[in-house]
Amino acid sequence: MLLNAELLLNYQRCSRRAFLDLYGDLSQRDPPSDYLLKLLQDSQSNQRSLLADQEIRQPRYASRDWDAGARATLALMQQGVERIYQGVLLAEGPNGVTLVSNPDLLVKRSGESHFGDWLYEPTEIKLGKRPKLEYQIVTAFHMLVLAQVQGAWSETAWLMLRERGAYAVDLWEMVPRMQAILEECIQVLSRSEAPEVFIARNRCSLCHWFGHCYAIAKTEHHLSLLPGVTPTRYLQLQALHLTTVKGVAEMSAAQLAPLPGFGNETAYKLVRQARSTLHNRALLIESITNPNFLDEVPTAPVELYFDIEAEPALNLVYLHGVLVIDRSAQTETFYPLLAERPEDEVLVWEQFLDLVWQYPTAPIFHFCPFEVQTVERLAKLYGTPPPRILPLLTRFVDLHERVTRMVTLPVESYALKPIARWLGFDWRDPSANGAQSIYWYAQWLSTGDRTYLDAILTYNEDDCRATYHAKDWLVSFLQETYQAELA
Repeated sequence: MLLNAELLLNYQRCSRRAFLDLYGDLSQRDPPSDYLLKLLQDSQSNQRSLLADQEIRQPRYASRDWDAGARATLALMQQGVERIYQGVLLAEGPNGVTLVSNPDLLVKRSGESHFGDWLYEPTEIKLGKRPKLEYQIVTAFHMLVLAQVQGAWSETAWLMLRERGAYAVDLWEMVPRMQAILEECIQVLSRSEAPEVFIARNRCSLCHWFGHCYAIAKTEHHLSLLPGVTPTRYLQLQALHLTTVKGVAEMSAAQLAPLPGFGNETAYKLVRQARSTLHNRALLIESITNPNFLDEVPTAPVELYFDIEAEPALNLVYLHGVLVIDRSAQTETFYPLLAERPEDEVLVWEQFLDLVWQYPTAPIFHFCPFEVQTVERLAKLYGTPPPRILPLLTRFVDLHERVTRMVTLPVESYALKPIARWLGFDWRDPSANGAQSIYWYAQWLSTGDRTYLDAILTYNEDDCRATYHAKDWLVSFLQETYQAELA
């Protein structure tokens, strides 16, 4: 078996992905999304930028002919080439596994090795800004294989990070951790069956096996589709032979509370979530005893619904979308405040402030904290006077916080799309999402094709309207429930 750095990286993210990458039916993989392709292009551009002023040599060999690549790389190392780009290193690992390392750079340093009075240090180039543990583990893997090839350990291995620059990996700490992960990985990949499906949205969203795994999870009604079931909690539920939504729904929260990773609040929420999902209906989390509860989800003559589109790689907010609901005039008007050029960010920021101050008492509904955090950041960045920003902050209403605190819904996630779709709202482009919006904006900047801008505006308006739809539903549900409790 060949085990390379990419396989080890993916194993850290998901053992099932690593197994399927090695043995799975490739026809069942999802095609790469536009956003993933953009990330790959950005990564390549980042590498080219970092290496532009460096003299590098790259071994020549037929694609995936690792033996030929290793021979060509070894020849360059023996010659004492200063920098070797994407070389191939082979070494024997545990249980007869062949380890394949292809670090982005091998940099010559003084020291003793098989080659003479020089040796090499590995460097990984990453698009990310943080030295994630999974990156450091992979860099330690490169060092392990390199040490076998050159007969010596270098003192340092490096990560080259976007904006941050060079980061020295602590090999004393990372090599033992990497070896433990490597042994686990080999054990999993040596089995005859793939690890069990587990859907975790934050890890699965960019995986090319997501569609395949999600279909299995849906067919099995897998507990990982239940909000609140983490991998750790799932193991605890399995130990109690709780493997179905019905089983969890029939449990008492008091029985789950003592388990590691639970506690009273988590156990209560999880049981209610299972009951909501089992019966496909919304549940009020707590009995309504305060008649002023609707003040937390205010209904006003004019309401604003706000959604931002941003490109984290550029630290850029390129769209402030505001839907103005004027109940008195019975009008709904969407204002797309769009920065057609990155340097227009400050212009649309001022346009946003002008718009929201036209309605000085209107609540501003948004979904999740990102919008408020961004408003605070932009105010600081552009020196917005406190009298213009502080009163504004008190008008924001985070609908996600209200929904998750007040009701339990039969959804797989408390993101806007699953909630709004359960409530009957449909996006005009069902495949549109925040990542796709980032891709569209990049395409607009590179091509000037306004079709991409139109797609962004449609998606953003639908997000604003979905928030409006969810808010109106929540108010109606709370009112109906309150009236029912009074009856």
